[in-house]
Amino acid sequence: MKFPSIKTLAEGFLSTLKRYPFELFFALIGTIAGTIEVELRHLNRVHEGWLMRGVMTANLGLLLSLSATLFTKSRQFSKQNKLIIKTIAALFAASLIFIIDPTAREADYIRFFLLSLSFHLLVAFAAFTGKGQVNGFWQFNKTLFLRFLTSVLYGVVLFLGIAAAIAATNFLFNFKFEWDTYAILWVWIVGLFTTTFFLAGVPADTRALNDDLSYPKALKIFTQFVLIPLSTIYVLILLAYEIKIITLWSLPKGLVSNLILSYAVFGVLSLLLIYPIREHDGNRWIKIYSRSFYFLLIPLLGLLFVAVGARVFMYGITEWRYFLIALACWLLFISVYFLAFKKQNIKLIPISLCIVTILSVYGPQSAFTVSMYSQKRIIIKFFEKHNALKNGKFIAVDSTKVSEKDGSKAVASLNYFIYKYDITPLQPYFNKDLTALSDSLGRLKSRDWRTSGDYGRRELRESKYEWARLSLGLHHFETWYNENDNAMTYYYTFSKKEKIVVVMGYDITLVADEYADTLTNNFNGIQIKQTQPANGSFTLKLNSETFNFRPFDVAHKLLADTATLNKYHTPTESEYYKNYDLPAKETLFTKETTTYKVAFQINSINFNITGKEKPADIKISGTYLIKIK
Repeated sequence: MKFPSIKTLAEGFLSTLKRYPFELFFALIGTIAGTIEVELRHLNRVHEGWLMRGVMTANLGLLLSLSATLFTKSRQFSKQNKLIIKTIAALFAASLIFIIDPTAREADYIRFFLLSLSFHLLVAFAAFTGKGQVNGFWQFNKTLFLRFLTSVLYGVVLFLGIAAAIAATNFLFNFKFEWDTYAILWVWIVGLFTTTFFLAGVPADTRALNDDLSYPKALKIFTQFVLIPLSTIYVLILLAYEIKIITLWSLPKGLVSNLILSYAVFGVLSLLLIYPIREHDGNRWIKIYSRSFYFLLIPLLGLLFVAVGARVFMYGITEWRYFLIALACWLLFISVYFLAFKKQNIKLIPISLCIVTILSVYGPQSAFTVSMYSQKRIIIKFFEKHNALKNGKFIAVDSTKVSEKDGSKAVASLNYFIYKYDITPLQPYFNKDLTALSDSLGRLKSRDWRTSGDYGRRELRESKYEWARLSLGLHHFETWYNENDNAMTYYYTFSKKEKIVVVMGYDITLVADEYADTLTNNFNGIQIKQTQPANGSFTLKLNSETFNFRPFDVAHKLLADTATLNKYHTPTESEYYKNYDLPAKETLFTKETTTYKVAFQINSINFNITGKEKPADIKISGTYLIKIK
């Protein structure tokens, strides 16, 4: 095997730099910004936000510049025009650093992801915007995908090798390389090495790819025996569930949306991977699978629209629901296109998805504007309903006239709104200057070193929410409402009334450890082993003898016996907290053998129930009492 020389590597790097100067410039800027971010993270500097924005802008700039380079190479432009187009793309990408600010707006993390996704899709078809060249488009993206996987593999191996060498010097020579050394190493390998290696493998002549008819056999095997069976399993489950909800005439659960999208992703990816061989002899099954996939997808999209629509009707539009609706509409469009037209162009998939993604980022039709308006309307309607909107301004509601359900939904909406969009968009409904309020609260929080960075921003939002909740008369309500189930969450506590454990007649007391899967002790030659299996039972093993206890049976029994349950009820400030003091006789289990007598004394049982769901978050504390005969 012939290894490349240093001269060959240098020439390859210079060739890549000559082909992609803007791309490597953005890669270098992002790497430097990432390095400084790692170094300054623990110092909590104010300008750290600019470093994160620099990394994000560098990523977008690299992708947009690569798209411009591929586009200009595929066209007969002059060198001057090519340079102008690439410069405009680079300047536009660089200007995004003044627009994207995740430190001020949490939603900008999602905006960055959407822009990055749309620019990735742009790279996929930038060199193939003209008619035809469908095979070249497929071969190009296959090459990019394989090159990306290779780049990641090489980058990971290089990082692990150098990291091991650094660790060895720490161990052998007592050097003091800390965690940030490894983080910076990873930043430079990902930022420059893998990027340069990937760019070096981008096909230079995209037109020649249209004549390349090669197809990896392993790809067909992977698609035929992995992806297609997976999508088939998904569709069978979803169709059975659709029949169930039609039979019972009930609303679908929210999780069904994720399953439908998973089926769509597996199906579309499968069809894209086997597209070049669809007309080959012996591959008639591909056409059958293709048409059946889109036919079966349409009723599932109907189910998706119903599932999302039901929650939009009750709780308004959020970013996630907006994306679900947008994806459902896009999938419906793609399904109709591939069913209606015999001459199918797979370039339409990334082009149309790129347009949908860009439209969801900024503007009145974007996910954030539509979601903010929808959530704002929910808050406004609450105050209108309870006569707390005077002259277009919010006033404090009379909490005695507001039901617990409406109040909890209102504070949940207010909390969501402030966390996602800040409090300032509600300025038209407040007399107080909310910008000044935010600045004042921000100065108070900045005095505490513990409230810096992301944690400080969360604390600041929490302060704004608490201020709004108090000033609007909603401080008596909590966000117990569970919108996924359209039901309230109740929190139960069963406690032993007597706080003293009577140990008369027993030799050993042992705390039942609910957090340890297995715990072993020894006492006077007795091996004591306690375990708590996943089903909530407690098991104590004394040498070879085993004692099993199911303390949650007490809660099950009392929940079914309303009269007895009410007898033990103790009032609380909130109706959503259910406390019960039980006599010791109700919380004691005893089991006996010829060698031992073992009792399990329950101290407390805590859990919650939402709607008609099963008890969740069960926590049990207790004590073992052991008598040796």
